[in-house]
Amino acid sequence: MAKRDFYEVLGVSKGASAEEIKKAYRSKAKELHPDRNQDNPQAEAQFKEVNEAYDVLKDGDKKAAYDRYGHAAFEGGMGGGGPRGPYGQGADFSSAFSDVFEDLFGDFMGGRGGPGGGGRSRATRGSDLRYNMRVTLEEAFKGAQKTITVPGSAACGSCNGTGAEGGAEPQTCPTCSGLGKVRAQNGFFTVERTCPTCGGQGQVVKNPCRVCHGSGRIEKERTLSVNIPAGVETGTRIRLAGEGEAGMRGGPSGDLYIFIEVREHAIFQRDGVNLFCRVPVSMVSAALGGEVEVPTIDGGRSKVKVPVGSQSGRQMRLRGKGMPALRGGGIGDMVIELAVETPVNLTARQKELLDEFQRIQAENNPEGASFFQKVKSFWDGMKG
Repeated sequence: MAKRDFYEVLGVSKGASAEEIKKAYRSKAKELHPDRNQDNPQAEAQFKEVNEAYDVLKDGDKKAAYDRYGHAAFEGGMGGGGPRGPYGQGADFSSAFSDVFEDLFGDFMGGRGGPGGGGRSRATRGSDLRYNMRVTLEEAFKGAQKTITVPGSAACGSCNGTGAEGGAEPQTCPTCSGLGKVRAQNGFFTVERTCPTCGGQGQVVKNPCRVCHGSGRIEKERTLSVNIPAGVETGTRIRLAGEGEAGMRGGPSGDLYIFIEVREHAIFQRDGVNLFCRVPVSMVSAALGGEVEVPTIDGGRSKVKVPVGSQSGRQMRLRGKGMPALRGGGIGDMVIELAVETPVNLTARQKELLDEFQRIQAENNPEGASFFQKVKSFWDGMKG
């Protein structure tokens, strides 16, 4: 059976770039790998064909010869086809597949170790930390400067964070040659695992620091000053870069995240940038109108006019007396809700005046008075 054109096998044009060829091979190899197609008896043969095509087209000299002579370039008198692998004539599978092994399976093996495909860096970034902070509504309004104590770790001063005695540089791991991982060949499949000698660091410390025992960091509490901006609310997150756990063996520190919780207030309720305040007013002030003085979140007081005939639940708005927006955008309002109070513990004279008020009300509104008398009679009957 005649061989298919290598460009056709990979599904690329003859003028495809090296990156396009590699991308096409990666896609085909993943699609046709025998481990993923155990129910397809043709998968292994197709997989071999793909590897043979890529082994030729990835190499500039081989590709030039193939473009000029076709398959004949790798037969008999044309200089041979190079090393024969177990996956097809002229196909060096180990060479071809290793080029994209980590691209195909790197996510499962831990990925590449560093720039240029090198080993994992010995330096490991420190963990991020979380700190829960409670603030008052007044502090959320004005902003505040808080001092906190954070338990955690810091770079070891004895070894300057290297983990080695005297600050000496760690040495390349002899087992993995600095890659941080070792490979084992099992047929056509290569398995990677973390290097058992260096634990994946790629380097080893022969003389660990006696203070930090080779980790490059020590446990240490730190005192930090935190700026709480005006306008924060529950759930606001403040990031302090580099104030988290120290990195391992000289690695960068993690970050510290401050999560804000605003305490409930005795007077005000908050809704975004607006504040709500329930204000008691006397029955007389509600009926005749008047003026009431209310506190504001900035520590001051404002006078509010109570309209004649106000009922409980009536709301009035004080512009610009609410909370500031966290990232600009002005200041919210304060909404005042009136709560009309019913007088208690009346004196004889007060009762006399209310009875007179009731009589006059009845004369002006007989229907309402009739209803009121019925209700009063009902309750008097219940008491009896």
